Amino acid sequence: MEGSLSLIIIIAIVAGISARVVANFFRVPSIVFLLMFGVALGGSGLNLVQPRLLGDGLEAIVSISVALILFDGGLNLKLQDLGKVSASLRNLITIGALITLIGGGIAAYWLSEFPWAIAFLYSALVVVTGPTVINPIIEEVGLDRRLATILEGEGVLIDAIGSVLAVVVLDVSLNPAEGAFEVVRNLLVRLSVGGLIGAIAGWLLGKFLQRATFLAEDTKSAVVVAAVLGLFGLAQEIQSESGLTAVVLMGLILRASEIPNSSTLLKFKSQLVALIVSVLFILLSADLSIPSIFALGWGGVQTVLFMMFIVRPINVIVSTWNSSLTWRQKAFLSWCAPRGIVAASIASLFSILLTERGVNGGESIKALVFLTIAMTVFLQGLSAKLVAKLLGLDQSEILSPHTLDLTLVALSELDIAQKTDQSSLHNSKNADIDSSPDYFLTMAQDILKRRS
Repeated sequence: MEGSLSLIIIIAIVAGISARVVANFFRVPSIVFLLMFGVALGGSGLNLVQPRLLGDGLEAIVSISVALILFDGGLNLKLQDLGKVSASLRNLITIGALITLIGGGIAAYWLSEFPWAIAFLYSALVVVTGPTVINPIIEEVGLDRRLATILEGEGVLIDAIGSVLAVVVLDVSLNPAEGAFEVVRNLLVRLSVGGLIGAIAGWLLGKFLQRATFLAEDTKSAVVVAAVLGLFGLAQEIQSESGLTAVVLMGLILRASEIPNSSTLLKFKSQLVALIVSVLFILLSADLSIPSIFALGWGGVQTVLFMMFIVRPINVIVSTWNSSLTWRQKAFLSWCAPRGIVAASIASLFSILLTERGVNGGESIKALVFLTIAMTVFLQGLSAKLVAKLLGLDQSEILSPHTLDLTLVALSELDIAQKTDQSSLHNSKNADIDSSPDYFLTMAQDILKRRS
């Protein structure tokens, strides 16, 4: 048995990294090939990976992995950027989440013919989007900073809120006598407790890292990982299902702290999360039953299409009604909402729990969630760059080698090129600056116009 468990983990690691390499080669979101590799190696394919053999260990792996993924998402967010889009972002993760919950529940009830309790449990699971699928799209498409911040912020914050919401809906499903007041109270308590604990822990960790100059860089990274897992466990003990909210807030506050050599920490975290996501998605998709997806029939496909073309646009229209976003930006927000690892993780855990409790519908929920992931990633993720180009939002070519050379020539007339080398301009795309990505190009074009 021990050899079998070790082999499962080894195959998952090798397959996960291989899928990521292939995805990078074809320049598509890695989740596309992670899903295909996982299904191929699982019970519906070669049967080389059997996650159920991990027993309770699978639940522990999923919980710890999701905590680290969401912490990394919070760590990548900047409070100053979030402040510029606070109203739209707030509406998307509150009003928008409610619209998705209601719209998804109705769709699953009428189109997939789920019972009301199971239908709303499905919609709670797909409220989330996720940084693991959103961030690669943002990097590939090259969106303006404001639109990218909304998508990235929604992906991180909605994951924490959505995971708590899903647990609350699950409680209602298992205990239907629970009143509406109790449901709302449980949701607010879990979010508030998690947010408070996470904010305090993030501030304390930031102060420690600022003063702990004796620590080597690799030790600092290890300290952060230990702190994240410790906080997650502590928050879960204080208030059940508050841990994910806590780690997101911890990441946000820690990023706002002025930590020396923070780039080293960010690089380490991104590499760690890439490995975690690769292994976790292989395990979860390997446990997926393809016959259960086919059993959904056309109703399942119609449910997902309804979520994509009806619910999401309504969500964005209502949430950004009074914002200064252009119709093009709103259209892209409406199209770009792929689901990812968090939805898959929680759906897998809920499927096991419902089966253990003798509640019918666990496998159906999991199948519909994975169908939602597959359709949104394949349709929205793979077409995001094309849609952005059609809407005139693709800025990925602004800092191309040609425009960099053009900029250097123009700036040399102002004796600036001596202070700005080409590598720094390449790195300006990722620098913490407030100016837009086409700032230097616009300056260069104006100077060349004056010269001509």
